[in-house]
Amino acid sequence: MPALHQLRELISTSAACRLLGVSRASLHRWEHPVYGPKPAPAPREHPSALTGTERELVLAVLDEDRFADKAPEQVWAVLLDEGRYLCSVSTMYRILHCHSQVRERRAQAKHPPRVIPELVATGPDQVFSWDITKLAGPVKGCYYDAYVIMDIYSRKIIHCEVHTGESGLLARDFLASAIIANGGAAPRWVHSDNGTSMTSKTVAGLLADCHITRSLSRPHTSNDNPFSEALFKTVKYCPAFPDRFGSLADARAFMATFVDYYNHHHRHSGIGLHTAASVHDGTWRAIAAARQSTLDQAYHAHPDRFRRGRPTIPTVPVKAWINQPKPTIETSATSHTSSTA
Repeated sequence: MPALHQLRELISTSAACRLLGVSRASLHRWEHPVYGPKPAPAPREHPSALTGTERELVLAVLDEDRFADKAPEQVWAVLLDEGRYLCSVSTMYRILHCHSQVRERRAQAKHPPRVIPELVATGPDQVFSWDITKLAGPVKGCYYDAYVIMDIYSRKIIHCEVHTGESGLLARDFLASAIIANGGAAPRWVHSDNGTSMTSKTVAGLLADCHITRSLSRPHTSNDNPFSEALFKTVKYCPAFPDRFGSLADARAFMATFVDYYNHHHRHSGIGLHTAASVHDGTWRAIAAARQSTLDQAYHAHPDRFRRGRPTIPTVPVKAWINQPKPTIETSATSHTSSTA
């Protein structure tokens, strides 16, 4: 700063800043420092604003018994019919608001917060997820409904049906057929969204008879049913998926072919690149051992080709979650203590 002041006596401020490599904005801030936030300007009263006495008069009129159940617009109109004008409707609202006399008088619906569904599967036949998706028919406006249920641990499609409509009776028969198709093994939980078919009394009765607990997603929250949503994306992004199906028989034939391919041939990245059928029946362990043996042979033959050391195969996750709870400080400390012990 001293050198800058000396130069400013000889040359212009801009030239002095250029010589010293200082911006003019920095110089201005140094010479005019501002500490803390800029104070808000003091409110100014409009010259034509109502006086205190006039505001009290307006409030007194609004609080009269005859206006107790009327809106300010109604009061304003009645006063005009009587040949009186006190203020605008907006000013009436402002005066009432200043005296805490503006509130919603109608009964408001209060919906309690929905509980986040949290389900975990440590093996097959524990948690099933199902949903219904639309398949475009031969003409615009014609759709078929594909009912699909899957095991979230193994990703296996347990059962699939295609119908021309959606109803609680079809959903009940579909779930009953799914249990039969699974060899009679019923899961402990069945998760779905809040569609009319999923929440129907017929479906609820079937699940109760089979001692299956129903789990529902929160409204407008597709992430609560991630496995079914991901499966439908896989179906519709399949290269063989047509823009439209020529008939109901075509849609059923395609879904049957897709289910067979998905369960027995598709290597799923979420289950260690195994097929869903092998994870569901437990044969994936022998397949994993054979894969690891092949990798070990390749590693011992040319270890220099593996820069990161001995390669390992992807593993099948121990648990499959729907909305895994976030770890807390207590759970983190407990897991750390157990690991060190």
